[in-house]
Amino acid sequence: MNNLTTRSISGLVYAIIFISAILFSAESYIALISIFSTICIFEFSKILQSKNSIPYILLALSIYVSIIKISLTINNLLIAICFIGLLSLLYYLISSKVIKTATSIQKIFLHIIYLILPFYFLIKLPFINNNYHPNIIIYIIVIIWTNDSFAFITGKKFGKHKLFESVSPKKTIEGFIGGLLFAILAGFFIGIYSTYFSIVNWMIIAIIVGIFGSLGDLVESKFKRQANVKDSGKIMPGHGGLLDRLDSLFFLAPFVYLFIHYII
Repeated sequence: MNNLTTRSISGLVYAIIFISAILFSAESYIALISIFSTICIFEFSKILQSKNSIPYILLALSIYVSIIKISLTINNLLIAICFIGLLSLLYYLISSKVIKTATSIQKIFLHIIYLILPFYFLIKLPFINNNYHPNIIIYIIVIIWTNDSFAFITGKKFGKHKLFESVSPKKTIEGFIGGLLFAILAGFFIGIYSTYFSIVNWMIIAIIVGIFGSLGDLVESKFKRQANVKDSGKIMPGHGGLLDRLDSLFFLAPFVYLFIHYII
C-alpha cells in the first residue's frame, strides 16, 4: 500500500469518525473532543519532553466545567487567559523568539494556554443558549478544509514569497491569501443556506478561521521545529499525529467562540 493510499484511507476514517460524532449527539461530540484533547495532550507532552500528569488533571477539570453551568465572570476570565496565552504564542511566532519550555511550570502553562483552554472553548462553541447546533462545527470544518486545500493549490501554483520560512518553508504568502479568499467564498455559500447566522457573519467567521487556523498550524510547526521532530505522533498513518490534524481547529476555536457568543 503506497503512501497516498494510506493517507487517503486514514484521512477518510478520521473524517467519518469526526463528522459522525458531531452529528449523532451533543454527548458524542463532547466525548470525542475529550478523547481527541487527551491524545493531543499526550503528543504535546512528548514534544515538550514532559511526563507531568497535571495537564491531564486540568484537562479533565476543564471538560467538566465546559458541560456545567458556570458564571459569566468565570467564563470571561477563562477566555481572557486563553486570549493572552494564544496571543503570546503568536508574538513568539512573529518575533522568531524561542518559546520557553525549560521548566515544569513553563510546560504546564503551555499545556493550559495552547491546548486545555482552546479545547474547552471548542466544546462550548456549538452550544447556543444551551442548545447544541452541530452544523456550526460542520460548517467551520468545511471552511478549514476549503482554506487548507486552496492554500495548498494556490501556493503550489503561484507561491513565490515565503510566509514564515524559518518555521514552515513550504507555506507562502500567495497560498495564504488564496486559501483565505476561497474560505471567505465558502463562508458566503454557507451563509446562503445556514439558518444560524447571516451571510456577512459567516464571511467574517471564514476570515477568522482562515487567519487563525493558518496561524495555529504555524504555531504547532514552531513547537515541532524547536523540538526537532517532524510529526506530533503516528496515530494517523500518512498524516502523523492527531495534534497535526487538529492544530488549526482548536487554535481558532476561542476566536470564533468570542465572535459567535459575544459579538453576533
